[in-house]
Amino acid sequence: MRHLLRRIGFYLVALWASVSLNFLIPRLAPGNPALILIGRMQGRIQPEALHALELQFGVSNDPLWLQYFQYLGNILHGNLGISITYFPTPVIDMIRQELPWTLVLVTLSLLISFTLGSFLGTVIAWRRGSFLENLVPVLSFFSAVPYFYLALIMLYIFAYTLDLFPIKGGYDTSLVPDWSPEFIGSAIQHALLPAISFVLANIAGWVMTMRNSMVTTLSEDYVLMAQAKGLSNGRVMFAYAARNAVLPSVTGLAMQLGTVVAGQLLIEIVFSYPGIGFSLLQAVQNSDYPLMQGIFLLITLAVLGANFLVDLVYAMLDPRVRQGRS
Repeated sequence: MRHLLRRIGFYLVALWASVSLNFLIPRLAPGNPALILIGRMQGRIQPEALHALELQFGVSNDPLWLQYFQYLGNILHGNLGISITYFPTPVIDMIRQELPWTLVLVTLSLLISFTLGSFLGTVIAWRRGSFLENLVPVLSFFSAVPYFYLALIMLYIFAYTLDLFPIKGGYDTSLVPDWSPEFIGSAIQHALLPAISFVLANIAGWVMTMRNSMVTTLSEDYVLMAQAKGLSNGRVMFAYAARNAVLPSVTGLAMQLGTVVAGQLLIEIVFSYPGIGFSLLQAVQNSDYPLMQGIFLLITLAVLGANFLVDLVYAMLDPRVRQGRS
C-alpha cells in the first residue's frame, strides 16, 4: 500500500505539471485564436464578436492566474474549448468522434504484436538452434523497412492490384455508423490491412527483446532448480523464465500504450484512416490551439495512466517492487 500511495502521489504531481504546461505553452505562443478564425472567414465576422470568441477560446485580457483557474475549472467540467478547424464544434466532441477509431485499430494491433512477439521470443529462446530461429531475420527485414514504404507496398499489392481490401477510409461511406453487422463488418475489413502492416512493422522488436531477455533468464539458478525438481518444460518456460523475462517488454508496452491515443499518423495518412493523429496534424496546420490542447491533455492522461498500470503489474510480477528492493 505504501508503494501504491507513493506512485499515486508522483503521478498526481506529474499530472498537475503537465496540465500547467498545457495551459501556458499556447498562451506564450504568438497569435490569437479568435483573430485566426476571423482571418479564415475573411472578415465576415463583425469586430464586436471578437471578445465573445476570445472568451470561447479561453483567451482574454484577464490576469494569467485567473485564466489558469478558469482553465482548470473548465477541464473539471469537461469543457476543452471550441475547435477552430471544425468551428463551432466543441473539442470534446471532436475527440469523442475520432478517438474510438484510433483506440480500436492501434490498441488491438499493438497488443497482437506484443503478445505474438513475446510468445515467439520465448519459444525461440527455449529452443535455441532450431528452425524457429530462421524467423528472426525474416521478421527483422519487415521492421527494417520504413513503415510508410511497407504500408504503401501492401496497399498497392493487396488493395489496388488484388482488390482484397478497401483502399482508404475507416468504413464504407454508403453506410451509417452504428452497431449493425454490416457496419461492423465494413469497419473490420477497412482496419485489417493497416493492422497487418502495423504488426509486421513492430513484431520483430518484441521478438528480439523477449528472446535476449529469455537467454539471460534461462541461466538463472531458480530456472535450473525448477528443472531439477522435474517440472514440465511448459511450466518452467512460462511460469518461471518468461514471467521474469517479460518485465522489460512490459515497460516498453506501457510507453507505447500511453501514446496510442496520439494515433499512428503514418497509418492514418497512408490508409486515409480516421483518428486522433490526423486530427492533431490538422490542428497544427491550422493553429488550432484548443484542439491541440485537448489532444495533448488526452495524451498526458493516457501516458500517466499506462505507466501507473505498469507499476501495478510490476508489483504483481516482481515481489521486490512491493518490498522496496531492487
